[in-house]
Order: sequence, then structure tokens, then C-alpha cells
Amino acid sequence: MKLKLFMLAGIAATAIALQSYDLPKDWFKAGSQPGKYEMGIDPGKGHDGKNCATIKSTSSKIRGFGTLMQTSLPDKYLGKRVRMSGYMKAENVDKWAGFWLRVDKKDNDKSSAFDNMSDRPVKGTTDWKKYEIVLDVSLNAKDIAYGCLLAGTGQVWFDDIQFEVVGKDVPVTGTGIIKSVEEPSNLNFEK
Repeated sequence: MKLKLFMLAGIAATAIALQSYDLPKDWFKAGSQPGKYEMGIDPGKGHDGKNCATIKSTSSKIRGFGTLMQTSLPDKYLGKRVRMSGYMKAENVDKWAGFWLRVDKKDNDKSSAFDNMSDRPVKGTTDWKKYEIVLDVSLNAKDIAYGCLLAGTGQVWFDDIQFEVVGKDVPVTGTGIIKSVEEPSNLNFEK
């Protein structure tokens, strides 16, 4: 009996070890519930048959999200419009998933631009598809933060993220940042 239990424990430990993922270099886990997700590299599962990154829920119910993310200096994009694109696929995503991009300002904790695809979420089970986010990088940006997020349960894979400068004729995406008006306006809601 003890031998069977020992063997079962060994098999379970091996299965858990095989399911854990290594974090990609220069990427880190974050979010409101990062401990409820496995995140990292999934070898050979990319849209091109090579490596990709994945976020997989480890609980049956999750109130919150996990993100695999990175931050970088904005220097080469200052004052320019930038498109972040990448491929994503999903399996049994119960709430939503998406790429996200945020431009943070110098000298305060506010962002000058943000899009997390909440207005065009990835849900359910999907095949590989290319997604894009387009934002302006202000001249006073201190860093750019970006990644992929999964809210709730399921699994997403993402791959081949790229950044490119685009012209002002390419519209920005998402809801952006709410901007303050110079003085109170449209108080009767007629505009």
C-alpha cells in the first residue's frame, strides 16, 4: 500500500513539474491575482510551431486577472504613434483576455495612453488571430508597459509581438485615457 502511495505521489509531482512553465527572459507576472495562473513559455505551441507564451488559470473560479508583462524605455517612440501587434489564441476563456499597452508619464503615476482590448475582448475558444493596439507615445513618457492578460479562467497563448511606428492616419485603438477639460462643460448634456 505504501509503495502504491509513493508511486502515485511521484507521478503527481512529475505531472505538476511537466505543466509548469519557465518565465520568458525580461518578462514578469503581475495582475490582481497572478498566483492563480501559470505563466511562461510553452515550447513548440506558437502559431508558427515555435515557442510562445501562455497564461493558464489554476483555479476553477477567479475574480481578477493575471498578466505576463514587460516594461521598456520609450526613447525610440517618443512623440510617435506606435502599433503593437501580436498573435493570440484562446481555450475556454470564461471572462475575457487581451493584449494591453500603457504609456506612463514622467513625474507622476498617471498614464497618457492605455488600451487593454476590453472593448474588443477575446473570449471562449479561438484559433490563432492577429490583434493590434495603436497608441500615441507622448514626449513626456517615462516608460511603456505591455503584455497579455487573462481575466477569469481558461488559457491563452500569445506569440510574435511587434512594435512599429505608424502614421497619424492610423487611428488609435481602445478607450484611451479620459482627458480633463479646461473648465466644466456640457453640463446640460446637449452635446
